[in-house]
Amino acid sequence: MTSLPGDRDHDGSPTEPRPLVCARCGTPAGESLPVTWTCSVENGVRRHFCETCSRENLRAIEGRLDSPWW
Repeated sequence: MTSLPGDRDHDGSPTEPRPLVCARCGTPAGESLPVTWTCSVENGVRRHFCETCSRENLRAIEGRLDSPWW
């Protein structure tokens, strides 16, 4: 199995999962990703947005604008 760059630290052990936060406002997701959040891949990077930010920027998301344009 092939792993992506950055999937492991220097000694080869798996890295600790980072807490999930909204890429726009910084709201923490809690223990797991809420089903009301939106996931976007921008320039190869996966970004998650909370329900509030997703709702406020729905037209930009549907128009496939990257989040810096919101």
